[in-house]
Amino acid sequence: MAEELPTTEFDDIPEELLDELEALAHERTEGHVNMVQLLDEEGRFHHRSHFAERASALSSDELRALYRDMAMIRRFDAEATALQRQGQLSLWVPVRGQEAAQIGSGRATLRQDYIFPTYREHGVALTRGVELGELLRQFRGASNGGWDPTQTNFHLYTLVLAAQVPHAVGYAMALQRDASRAAAAGRALPEPAAVVAYFGDGASSEGDIHESMVFAASFKAPVVFFCQNNQWAISVPTQVQSRIPLHNRAKGYGFPGLRVDGNDVLAVRAVTEWALERARAGKGPVLIEAYTYRQGAHTTADDPTKYRLTAEEEAWLAKDPISRFEKFLRAEGHADEAFFAEVAAEGDALAAKSRRDVLAFEAPSLAAEMQNVYAERHPLVEEELAWHLEYEAGFADADANLVEGGH
Repeated sequence: MAEELPTTEFDDIPEELLDELEALAHERTEGHVNMVQLLDEEGRFHHRSHFAERASALSSDELRALYRDMAMIRRFDAEATALQRQGQLSLWVPVRGQEAAQIGSGRATLRQDYIFPTYREHGVALTRGVELGELLRQFRGASNGGWDPTQTNFHLYTLVLAAQVPHAVGYAMALQRDASRAAAAGRALPEPAAVVAYFGDGASSEGDIHESMVFAASFKAPVVFFCQNNQWAISVPTQVQSRIPLHNRAKGYGFPGLRVDGNDVLAVRAVTEWALERARAGKGPVLIEAYTYRQGAHTTADDPTKYRLTAEEEAWLAKDPISRFEKFLRAEGHADEAFFAEVAAEGDALAAKSRRDVLAFEAPSLAAEMQNVYAERHPLVEEELAWHLEYEAGFADADANLVEGGH
């Protein structure tokens, strides 16, 4: 088993990429740790990174699809926020500003990969084929989930910080064991698959993350830890969460970590593809820190003006992932005005459908809700339900009497 133990030398990584990872970990530009970036803020493509070749191989159709995904999820997000403000959703978790991190990483996954999201991965859900209207069931209070994870390999949202990450590592270890048992029995091996565990910079302080990375490193589990560092854990800035760049934590566990410009969809896709290929090949986990920014509130119950400066928000608006990518598509001749008008119309249609879906959701009955308290029937629950149904029936009798009395 000694040869299976992780090292910090990363012998499996090409020397030129290893040099780049080392530079990313230590060099600084304008006070910030360097990161993988292929598109600058003006949408100009740069070839200096090892990852540039991957992005250069994308066709015009694939590039336009990335833009469409980002635009769709932004329009959907705006509609969901409006629905919450109008009382149609109990809560909403905006994703504005993080579209490139989510679409880029989601589109890097393969069908057989499995995704463990937090509660904000609406863009990743889109890339996995989840019906976006179904995302709103949970926020409407009409369901505990809203979609079948077995159909899309996209797990239900997890509201408890970092609780999904140990599950992700466990699932990745199960993939290893399934393959080992198939090989031992002489059966056909399953398609190589990996797991992506999403979490935020705030969740990185949870013990679940540490424990998950220990297990993932020890067993070389095929999992990619994808941290969306959006600068604020509700109201706590990243520099309070960690005194070092978050991706540097990986080396302490014995696997590589790197920071990518989370507002650069091409860089995110290329980096995530590389990490997933490495994981599927049995070389162990990778930590990706997507350096991005949530342009809005943590949730619709939050007021970021209480803890953020307007100057900071304006500085990040200049790095907006969608406008940056639009500049690239226009400059390189990959898309014209007709394309952007078509995408805008598709976004409005998606928003209208999502609204119709929400308004059509039926509220679950109390009886249905109480069936989920215990796995088996429980006499106390049945007693309480019977009492409540009798209580509700009393109101129905009173209404009937009012009608009969002509009031």
